[in-house]
Amino acid sequence: MDVPQYPAGPNPGEENYDEKRKVELIVQIEQAPALLRKAVAGLSGEQLNALYKNWTLRQITHHLADSHVNSYVRFKWTLTEDQPLIKAYDENLWSALPDAKTGDVEPALHMMEGTHQRWIQLLQSMSPEDYRKAFRHPDGRVISLSKALAVYAWHGRHHTAQIQWVRNQRGWN
Repeated sequence: MDVPQYPAGPNPGEENYDEKRKVELIVQIEQAPALLRKAVAGLSGEQLNALYKNWTLRQITHHLADSHVNSYVRFKWTLTEDQPLIKAYDENLWSALPDAKTGDVEPALHMMEGTHQRWIQLLQSMSPEDYRKAFRHPDGRVISLSKALAVYAWHGRHHTAQIQWVRNQRGWN
């Protein structure tokens, strides 16, 4: 069977959200660590090394923790600086490091849980004006925190769905 590009659906790419939509996205951010933990629950080391396209389930788990920490920090910069230029990183190189390729996923799960607990506190305290603030990406894009919220709500669902897809395909449920 062909591996789906977007097992949780494509990134919606929306820019502006009403308050109801922001609440839904914040709930998705809040739920992401528990859904990831559930997706990897009970998988053996060998199973965590199963591939979804070019990354193992282990690498996907570590990537989510790394990426969401970076996003949380970008939110903090954007709330405290005027359109900060963020630091980009090569997610493929990060995922090729030994800790991502062979490391225990439990610390990554804890990292997700702690980061998301702090992130939720921050998101819930933000005003509508705060969500309009933006950071600059080195590639030239200017990204509002409203847009970043949507991207990362989707990002957690996207990668967790990749893990779940492998589980389903291999009968690991």
